[in-house]
Amino acid sequence: MGVEAGAQVARSRALAVLRIRSRALAVALLPAAVAVVLWAGVSTGHLMGGGWHLARWITSGAAIVVLLAAAVIALVVARARPAMSPTVPIAEESAPDLYHLVRDLADRLGVPAPSAIALTPDCDSWLEDRTHRAHTPPPAEDRDEISGVRGLRPALQQHRRAAAPVLVIGSPFLWWMRVGELRAVLAPVVAGTGPSAHPDIAAARRFVRGLDAAVAVAAAPQRGPVSRTALAGVGWVARLLLRGCRVHAAEMERGVAVAAAERAQAVDYGLRIVAQEQVGLAYAGWDRLLTRVALPAWRMGRWPARLDAGVVAALTELSRRDRLAEGFTSRLGERPACDLLEEPGAIDEAASLLAARLFHGGPAEPGPDWAPVDWQEYPEEVVDRKWRTDAARLHRVLDTLGVHRTATPTRREADAPTLSRVMNHLATPQTVVRETADVEDEYGDEERVGSERSEALAAGISAEVAREEAAAPAGLAGQGPDTSVWDDGGLPLFPLTPPRTGRELLADHVTAMVCCAAMDTAGATPGLDWLDGPSLLLNGERAADLGPRVLTLIETGDPAPLEAWLRTTGVRPEKPVRLV
Repeated sequence: MGVEAGAQVARSRALAVLRIRSRALAVALLPAAVAVVLWAGVSTGHLMGGGWHLARWITSGAAIVVLLAAAVIALVVARARPAMSPTVPIAEESAPDLYHLVRDLADRLGVPAPSAIALTPDCDSWLEDRTHRAHTPPPAEDRDEISGVRGLRPALQQHRRAAAPVLVIGSPFLWWMRVGELRAVLAPVVAGTGPSAHPDIAAARRFVRGLDAAVAVAAAPQRGPVSRTALAGVGWVARLLLRGCRVHAAEMERGVAVAAAERAQAVDYGLRIVAQEQVGLAYAGWDRLLTRVALPAWRMGRWPARLDAGVVAALTELSRRDRLAEGFTSRLGERPACDLLEEPGAIDEAASLLAARLFHGGPAEPGPDWAPVDWQEYPEEVVDRKWRTDAARLHRVLDTLGVHRTATPTRREADAPTLSRVMNHLATPQTVVRETADVEDEYGDEERVGSERSEALAAGISAEVAREEAAAPAGLAGQGPDTSVWDDGGLPLFPLTPPRTGRELLADHVTAMVCCAAMDTAGATPGLDWLDGPSLLLNGERAADLGPRVLTLIETGDPAPLEAWLRTTGVRPEKPVRLV
C-alpha cells in the first residue's frame, strides 16, 4: 500500500465516520420533520381530523424534546475538552535548532510543519491535535491589523500553523540519540501532518475526540446526582456513536499511518533502521532507570532531577555489560540531539518532575516533602536514608510483635537495634543464632514459634507501610492512582509496578538492615547502580550476591548462607546500627 492508497483509505474511512454523524443528525431532525409535515397539512386543508390534531401536538412535543436533547448532546460534544497528554512544552526560543530540524524535515517531506513541539517522559513520539473547535477564525487583533493582502497572508499562515498538530517527542530520545538518528525517527511522525490537514480526516477526528470527551464528562465521578442523571443520556448516546465509529476510525488511523510511513521512506531510510535499534535500547534503559533507580527516590519524597541524563549513563553501563550493545558507545562522539536545546538541564528537570507525577504521584512544584536530588547526592540522600528508614521500620514491627531485643556479650543494651535480633527471629529453632548462651536461656521457647515468623513479620511491615502512606498528606509522593487525578485534565496516574507483596517488603527491609550493619561495622558505603538501583559497595565493589542469601533466610529460615557472607565481609551482626 503506497502513499496514495493509504491516503485514499484514510479519506474513505473518514467519510464513513462523517456519514454516521450525518445519520445521527438526521435521526434528531426526524420528529421535527414529521411535525412540520403535519402542521403543513392544516394550511392545505388536509389532515384536519381530531386524530390528526392530537398527532400534531404529540409529534411537536416529541420533536421539541428530541431537539433539546440533541442540542444538549451537541453542546457537550463540542464543548468537552478531549484528554491531552501531559507534556513539557518547548518554546521556539528555547530550542531554535530543534524547530529548524523539524521544519526542514517537513519541507523535505512536503507536509505542513507541526504547530509546536513538546516533550513526554516516555520512549514514544506522536502528533497530537489540541484544537477543540471545528473552525476558529484568526484572532481579532490579527484581523484588525490586516489592511490588505500584504498583511492578510502572514496572519492566515500563522493561524494555519496554530491549527496544525503538536509534535510530541520522547525526552529520552533527545539525550540518547544523535541528531541524525532523531531526524530519522521523527520522519514518519512528521509525515503524518499531511493527512491530518485533509478537511474530512480532520473533521472525523474532531467528531471522534468530541464523543470520547463527552463520555468522560458524563462519567466524571465528582459530579452530583442531578448532573449524573442529566448526563447519563449524553453518555449513552456518545458511547453508541463511538461503537459505530470504532472500526472506521481505526481503519482511518491505519491508513494515515501507512501513508505517513510510505512518504517518509525517501528521508534517511538507511539511518532509520539503525535509529530504530536505538529506540528499543532507550526504552529498555528508561524502564530500568524508572523502576529501579527513580522509584526508590520517589517513594521517599525525592525526585531525581536529571532522569534523561541518567538514561545516557544507564545505557553506557549496559553497553559494557551486554555483548549486544558493543559498539554503541562509539556513537557518543557524535552530536547528541539534546544539543538542539538551549537549556537542556532545565528541560530535563521539568521532564523529570512530570515523570514523577505521571508514574508515581506528587505535586507539580518542589516543596519540603517533594524535593529534587542530583545524581551525586543520590547515594547519601536516597540510598542511605532508605536503608536506615526501612531498618527502623523493621525494628518497630519487631517491637509490636513482642520480640525481645538482643544484647552484646559484654553489655546488655536493651534498646540497641542489631542485625542478630532480626536473624534470630527469622531463623528456625534448629538453626537459631544466639549471641551468648545466657541470652538463649533468657528467651527460652519464646522465639520458637515456627516458620510462620516471616509471615507475621511481613504482615506487620505491610500494615506499617500502609499506615504511613495513608497518613501522608494528599498530593505528596506515595499516593496511589486510585486517589488522585490530574487537576488539569482528569488523567489518572500510571503506576510503574503493582503493589509490593508482604514477602517482597520483608526482603527489602531485611536487606536494608544488612546494608546498615555493613556500613556501620565493615566500612561499606551506599552506591548507585545505573541499571539495578541502590547498591552496597564493599571496598569499592558492588555486593551482588546478598539478595539470594536474604531470601534463603526468609523463605527457609536458614541463616547459614547469610552468616557466611557476613563472616567473609567482616560484618558484625551483634553490633548496634544507626537508624533514622
